[in-house]
Amino acid sequence: MKISQTLLNQMIGHAEEDAPDECCGLVSGEDGEARIVFRATNAEASPFRYSIAPDEQLALMNKIEDMGEEVVAIYHSHTRTPAYPSQTDINLATGWPDTVYLIVSLEHPDEPVVRGFHIRGGSVEDVVLQTT
Repeated sequence: MKISQTLLNQMIGHAEEDAPDECCGLVSGEDGEARIVFRATNAEASPFRYSIAPDEQLALMNKIEDMGEEVVAIYHSHTRTPAYPSQTDINLATGWPDTVYLIVSLEHPDEPVVRGFHIRGGSVEDVVLQTT
């Protein structure tokens, strides 16, 4: 996936602002290139889980579609653990098999890490992030 450092910084900033709770949101684009970060509210308000309320998710998805783009990634943060999908993340990924899952880790607050993954059928596969 191609993604600018600016977009990565936006996700990291969101994670830092929402800590100690996890943050979440969607990323739009097309053809494997990320273009816009859409922050969402973590309806769980939890440091261990995230979800986007259905009405907010629908509104964001409609906005992305109206722009002629598609959801290319779903992002969230891990405030105390590495940037790798938890079992909960894997279980929740069943409805979006072709979407890249971006995880922002604040495990080491001075060195945030963003990694990408495909999660399909319970399997996790790294996605290379080509920073532009």
